[in-house]
This record gives sequence, C-alpha cells and structure tokens, in this order.
Amino acid sequence: MKPVDDILPRPTLLRMLLALLLVLAPHALRLPIWESLLIILCLGWRYGALQRGWPLPPTLLRTVMTFAAFGAIYLSFGRINGQHSGTALLVLMTGLKLLEMRSRRDVLVVVTLMYFLLLTHFLFSQEIWTLLWMLGSIVLITALLIEIQHRQAVLPFRMTLRMSLRLTAQALPVMLLIFLLFPRIPGPLWGLPADAGASRSGIPDSMSPGDIADLILSEAVAFRVHFEDATPSQRDLYWRGPVFDFFDGRKWETGFRRNDAPPPPMQFSGPALPYEMVLEPTRTHWLFGLEMSDPQALPPESRLNSDAQLVARKRVTERRLYRAVAHPEYQLQPEALNRWTRTANLRLPEDSAPRTRSLIAAWRGEGLDDAAMVERALTTFRTESFRYTLRPPLLGDQPIDEFLFDTRAGFCEHYASSFVVMMRLAGIPARVVVGYQGGEPNAVGDYWVVRQSDAHAWTEVWLEDAGWKRVDPTAAVSPDRIERSFDNVMAGAAEQRPLWTGGERLWGAAVARWDWVNAQWNRWVLAYGPEVQRDVLGRLGIHDWGAMVLWLTGGVSLLLVALSVQLFRSRRPAPPPERAAREWQRLRRILHAAGLPSSDSEGPRDLVARAARRWPGEADLLHDIGEQYCALRYLGEPSPERESNLRQAVTHCKVRLKHAAAAA
Repeated sequence: MKPVDDILPRPTLLRMLLALLLVLAPHALRLPIWESLLIILCLGWRYGALQRGWPLPPTLLRTVMTFAAFGAIYLSFGRINGQHSGTALLVLMTGLKLLEMRSRRDVLVVVTLMYFLLLTHFLFSQEIWTLLWMLGSIVLITALLIEIQHRQAVLPFRMTLRMSLRLTAQALPVMLLIFLLFPRIPGPLWGLPADAGASRSGIPDSMSPGDIADLILSEAVAFRVHFEDATPSQRDLYWRGPVFDFFDGRKWETGFRRNDAPPPPMQFSGPALPYEMVLEPTRTHWLFGLEMSDPQALPPESRLNSDAQLVARKRVTERRLYRAVAHPEYQLQPEALNRWTRTANLRLPEDSAPRTRSLIAAWRGEGLDDAAMVERALTTFRTESFRYTLRPPLLGDQPIDEFLFDTRAGFCEHYASSFVVMMRLAGIPARVVVGYQGGEPNAVGDYWVVRQSDAHAWTEVWLEDAGWKRVDPTAAVSPDRIERSFDNVMAGAAEQRPLWTGGERLWGAAVARWDWVNAQWNRWVLAYGPEVQRDVLGRLGIHDWGAMVLWLTGGVSLLLVALSVQLFRSRRPAPPPERAAREWQRLRRILHAAGLPSSDSEGPRDLVARAARRWPGEADLLHDIGEQYCALRYLGEPSPERESNLRQAVTHCKVRLKHAAAAA
C-alpha cells in the first residue's frame, strides 16, 4: 500500500491536521490532561511523518496505546459512556486514527469524524460563539472533503473553499425550515443523560454557612425576565425558590413533602404582574417565580407545592422559557395552621442556642406579642453592632449563639437562620426561603438579568389573621442589599464609587447589547421547545401536527426543487467554443497573476510561446494547452474528453506556476 502522502498532496494533509486541531481545541479544557497531551503527540507524530518522513508506530505499539488509553478513560471517568467520557473516547479514537492513516479511505474516516466532533461541542456549550465557530469549521471541513474526493486534479484550496461556502449557504434555508417546523418534543435541544455526579450551579438543596456566599461570588446568569406591563421596584423582586423548615443545629433542609399536597390557601389584592422568564438549566425541579405566583396562571408541566414553591414535573436540564403571573400584594395561608405544619415550623434541636433561649425568654417576659417579637428582633439587628460581610468568622458548635452574641458578622444565611431560630424559640412558626433578590435591568432589551450573585435567603413567619409574612432580616442590617444590587453593597455607597469614564460607559453599553443578543439566542433558539413552537406557528396559522408536517414537507420539497433547478442550470453544458474560451480566459488570468500579462489581440500560440520562454520547465504543458484550446475553439472538434483535459491542464498549470514562484 502506498503511503498516504503519495496518494494525497501534502498540503491537503497538512490542512487536514490544522482543521482537526481547530475542531479539537475547545475540548482541551474538558479533557484530562493526559489525553490532551496524547492528542498533541498524535498530531505531532503525524506532522513529522509528513514533513520529515518519520515512520508511523508499529501495530503492536498502536495496540498497546489504544488499550492503555481506553483503560485511562475508564479510570478518569468511571465509565466509558456518557457525556464527558463518551466525548473523550471519540476524541481519543480520532487521535489514534492519525497514527494508522495510510490510505485515502483512512483520510475520509478522519474527516468524517470531524463532523461528529463538532456536534459534541454543543453538549457542553450552546452559546452563539459556538455556532459561529461550528459554521466556520464546517466550511473548512467540507472544503477538505471536496479536495480529497476530487481525484482527477489537484484543486486550489481557494476554489474548494468557495465551493464549500456555496454548499453551506444552500443548506442553511433547509436547516432553518426544519428547525422551525419539525415537531419539538420535551427535552434538551442538545444533550445526553447527565453523568453520575455531574455538578450543577445555582441555589443549593440545603443551606449551611458559606453555601450562598460561594454562589454570590458567581456572575453566571440564573435567568432573564421580561415584564409585560409595569416593572416592580428593586426591593420587591423576590424570586421564590425552595423552602427550608428542618434544622439540625447547623444545616437547613426541606422537611417531608407530599408530592400530591395542594398549595396553601392564598388571597390576592392589587394588580397582577404577568412576566416571561428564560431559566438557565438547574438540574432540579425548581422553577423560580416572583412572589406570589398565581395558581391559576402557572407554566405548563408545573405546580405549586404545599410551601407555595413553583416546581416543574421534570428536572430542568435545558433552558426553559415560561410565562407566569405574580401578585405582589397577597396573603399566604391566613387561616389557622394545621398541626403538622405548625409542629414542623417550630421544631428545634433541644440542645441548640442556650443563650438565645434565655434572650427570647426575657423578651417574652416583657409581655411582647408575636408581631412585637418580630419587630424586636429586627430592631436588634438594625441598632446593634451587626454588619454584612461575605467573609464572616468561623462558627463553632453553637453557631446561632456565636453569631448573635459574639461575631455579629455575616450575610443573608446567618441573618435568616438566626432570625428563624429566634422566632421558633418564641413560639412563632417560621421558616427559611431561598431564592434570588433583585436583578439588573437591561435597557437595550427591556428585561431584567438575575445572576447567581443575586442569590438570597429570607424568612417567613406565621402570624394570626395575617398568615405567612415575608420578613427579610438582611434588610434591617444592610438596606442597600435590597434597595440596590449586591455589587453596590460590596463597592460601597454610590458616592464612594469612582465615576464612570467614557470608555467604561461604552463598555457597559457593549455588554448590555451583547447580553441582549444572548437573550434573543436563548429565547428563540435554545428555548425553542414545544410551547414556543406552538406559539410561533400559531401566529402563522399552523395549529396541529398534521398541518406542521404538511408545511414542513412542502417547504423542504420546494427548497430542494429550487436547489435542483439552480444546480441543473449551473451544470448545463455550454457550447464547446464557449467552454474553451472560458478556460482560455482563466489561463490568461493565471499567467497575469504570475507576471505575464497579455492583450486581447494576442493570439493563443503567440501567448503560449511567450509563456514557454518564461517558464521552460512548463513548456510542454503550455503548448498542450494551446493545442487543446485551438482544437476546441477554432477547429470544430467537440469532445468531452478534450474539454476535461483542457480544464485539468489549466488547473495543473496554476499549481505548477505557484510552486515555481515559491521556489524562486
């Protein structure tokens, strides 16, 4: 068998290695270090074989490398299937294939694997830049495929690149039509079953000191919200998440919940606030909603549980777009609590917070009622030496006592946790609510961006004839955290912040516009699920699957017919003299680019003779081109074979002249 560099031109193979490096580059941060080094070794070895004639590794060595690499993948991931391990395995197979690439068929296998490798990137990132990078890579890979498949002559890469661009442009309308009309099913646009132990970002399913502080340091987007009517003020933007009522002395968790339990009784007053949200994947059942969600206007496939938390029937493993309605003025469960709920929201470890127990007993001894106890606790936070910080001192075995009496420094977790304990010791049912507070308005798109840095914990207390009332003890210590944003709190008061320069304003506007672009991408592409599709197609008069399939079939058929007609017209043979004249003009352009201009009055034999004197080594090829052209153009000797020979000869002439120029 011939070496592959004897079957394909070396520049083609070098471009293939460069394209493969481009395709694999984004995976470098996702692969184990050893695999990235192994892939670099395979690429370098293949490059050395092409440029310096290095021998390829023997079969025994390749076999040992393959089994060792497969074993390393299993040890690294604990499995060989799944999102991360499966991608690592595909990358490994492609890299090892380079070391046994000896035929045109092997090259085609590697190029085909590049297409599959491109798709794997969408398993990890679905941002706009990923799409743009993918389209550029597709054009490059397709150009290589055209170049490899063209056996008759060596096509210039510029020519194959133009052909690839044309093919990609022709495929885009079909792709867009299929994306728009193909029936959507619930589930992620791109994804595999999550790997065991895969991490997630967002609100934790339990709360202990430090959990939300770590989350606040993240600028990742949690969700984007567009209000259809009036926009509430910053201080009213409480995005409700899980409710924690079980406390073991250090950690808060959700207690026992019946999945079929109805939501608590609610009474609404004031105007309703409809809004639209695009939620980032959380890998949980939680949907975040502005307090308080209307049970009659919930997103599809969702419900309100017994704690008035909005939950989805399936885990949120993709960006999800949904609409909901909130009532900022509400009463939650104003009726008497049942025995089980009251007990669950009064329970505390018997040996917890002894100093706090004494303090609360003293307050009760003053004859304070429940509402007065709530205000007394808030006044304590407001007037005594408590401060807001993300770097509080460590707490020991009695965290509540140590925070209230010793350190007095913490963030929302500390204040919410200690307040609930204080209320329970006073006999007032209380619980912790975790979610997000506030957000950042984007004036470009008229929506709010809520980031992980807006994560927050507050409390609810149950008062007679009032029901569950939201109480945010953090607002008593740091009102700026609620009135403005977390960034303002950490940076200090507004007058203490440096003035924006013109460059900073421009940068801020650019960031806002880019976020708006991402918001549109998320809404119309990544969140284009069954609900959005029904809404979009409904506006076009398409209301059922039958009509959807009919429109899809008809639209794709029409596009394919149009492309076929275009292809037929482009491939329709021109008269032999016209085809010969076209090739002769191409030769004149090639010679002109090489430094030998010509005029329209110069005869073909004269031009060929002059070119042969300029490049003696190509004299035979140039004279053959002249004879072929004259026979087709003037002697009336039409021949498909002669036309093909002329076209290939002109192409060969271009390549040889380019090599001659490079050698000079």
